[in-house]
Amino acid sequence: MDTYYMGEYDVIVIGAGHAGCEAALASARMGCRTLILSMNLEAVAMMPCNPSVGGTGKGHLVREIDALGGEMGINIDKTCMQSRMLNTSKGPAVHSLRAQADKHQYHMEMKKTLEEQDNLDMKQQEAVDIDVKDGQVQGIVTRTNAYYKCKAVVIATGTFLKGRIFIGSSNFPSGPNGLAPSCDLSENLKRLGLPLRRFKTGTPARALSETFRYDEMKRQDGDEEIVPFSFMNDSLEVDQVPCWLTYTNERTHKIIRDNFSRSALFGGEIEGVGPRYCPSIEDKINRFPDRKRHQLFVEPEGRQTHEMYIQGMSTSLPEDVQEKFYHTIEGLEDITITRPAYAIEYDCIDPLELKLNLEYRKIRGMFCAGQFNGSSGYEEAAAQGLMAGINAALEVSGKDPFVLDRSEAYIGVLIDDLVTKGTNEPYRIMTSRAEYRLVLRQDNADERLTEKGYAIGLVSEERYQKFLRSKEMARKELERLKETTVGPHDADEFLISIGSSPLNNRVSLYDLLKRPEVHYKEMAAIDPERPKLTQHVIDVIEVNIKYEGYIRMQERKIQKFKKLESRKLPEDLDYEKIDNLRIEARQKLSRLRPISVGQASRISGVSPADINVLLIWLEKKRRMK
Repeated sequence: MDTYYMGEYDVIVIGAGHAGCEAALASARMGCRTLILSMNLEAVAMMPCNPSVGGTGKGHLVREIDALGGEMGINIDKTCMQSRMLNTSKGPAVHSLRAQADKHQYHMEMKKTLEEQDNLDMKQQEAVDIDVKDGQVQGIVTRTNAYYKCKAVVIATGTFLKGRIFIGSSNFPSGPNGLAPSCDLSENLKRLGLPLRRFKTGTPARALSETFRYDEMKRQDGDEEIVPFSFMNDSLEVDQVPCWLTYTNERTHKIIRDNFSRSALFGGEIEGVGPRYCPSIEDKINRFPDRKRHQLFVEPEGRQTHEMYIQGMSTSLPEDVQEKFYHTIEGLEDITITRPAYAIEYDCIDPLELKLNLEYRKIRGMFCAGQFNGSSGYEEAAAQGLMAGINAALEVSGKDPFVLDRSEAYIGVLIDDLVTKGTNEPYRIMTSRAEYRLVLRQDNADERLTEKGYAIGLVSEERYQKFLRSKEMARKELERLKETTVGPHDADEFLISIGSSPLNNRVSLYDLLKRPEVHYKEMAAIDPERPKLTQHVIDVIEVNIKYEGYIRMQERKIQKFKKLESRKLPEDLDYEKIDNLRIEARQKLSRLRPISVGQASRISGVSPADINVLLIWLEKKRRMK
């Protein structure tokens, strides 16, 4: 193949979805000359599935992306149509922000951000070949035979890689939303030795807003006081739009059951593995035959479109069946479907082949991110894209990798789960996956990560100075609350009015706030001299006071965790030469090459006894030295 030279970059990002955008912006902001390629520039930050950002666990990821200097939180704040804080009846560890996006505006704002970013070029081109020599990335070749030289590549192909859409018995090569798939790159990656496999996801139908019967559905409005995703915004003024809740019924289920044989999922056409936590409607009805109904959400796709998204109803059934079952649902009897639901199958890598910095083990300079790594969801993709872009830039600069562990961030949990434990289905983050979730809250993401983002050169000076001011504000207020006391005469009337017991003697405002029914804002009645604080600072103060004892307990557990993480394992360690290791452990350790005893302990097939053998071996080595 004759190619022609088109220039040189430090980092090239293949794909401009949520992973690709974060990777390219991180690389460019850290000073690397960066190129991002998209097969179609209309696909930049596209939302081919649900028009929202955040949710349980996912909201934590967005806050962490923002704290490190990423873009997703800023972009959703610009394009939000409705915002809700989920799980508020539970503890602060699982509070999760979710916002409905104007998906078209989200795309346009992110594309504009890429266009205006220094050190970053964006081109509508399809990468078909990654040039590798002696185990090192050299450059990429495009569909038009253009050759771009580079030092590192980030593969963020989403569901485009050898994508195939299924609607009943009809299936055809396609990327999401009817865009062209990327097929040649898949073959190139196989030739380079990457172990690819097939995963599947799906998306529901869209229908015209004026054809819904809203009086038959339950209205869901956003929160009165909007909490921004980005630390850079103290508040948001949004003209919010409602979402709607409805349910399937026995008539819906009967039509679907009667047509199981026409579903691509059950017909054997689909070979890819689908997401357990976001199954198709036919899969739900098959797996839970006793369930009388399933919940659906009707959500707007944007302010400039009449299309509505029917969340919870993805399917690979044919269009005629979709028309029948959608119309049996309360509120959907008269809908006009504009886009049928479909399943999409695509190639992705086994993430066990990646290092913790998201670099492919066998090719230096090849980083992987997003759904290509076997995850699902915009937020999981963006988090990995950010980390891949950071680490590509660090490698180009000859610096050490940037890795977050499980005690530092949900991003650390996500990546450690993928590259240490692997996944046999599209991976989704959940709060239950984080052992230290009381410490990894949404409200303290900046406290945990902004210093780190600033140290690697990604957090701007403006943001860093705002963070320092906020941190100092919280410190001073905590000290003031400890020093300010009230007695029965000052506080009893207020305490009784909120259902709290009166005082026997003087106590500090700090101790008073430990009571579950006492809240900082309400305490203004007995604390008129308080300073004016942002809601973010108030949240940090209140959670740290109310959960002080639990946080200390979790921090002690983290210290024990850190001890195992600090016991580093040599990269070239020959596990075959370590006596008393079981055969399975030797095989797993040799393949995954964990960087620490802590990581080794989380590998499936490595037992506590094997970990003790490693600890004894390390101690012997230490004494010999």
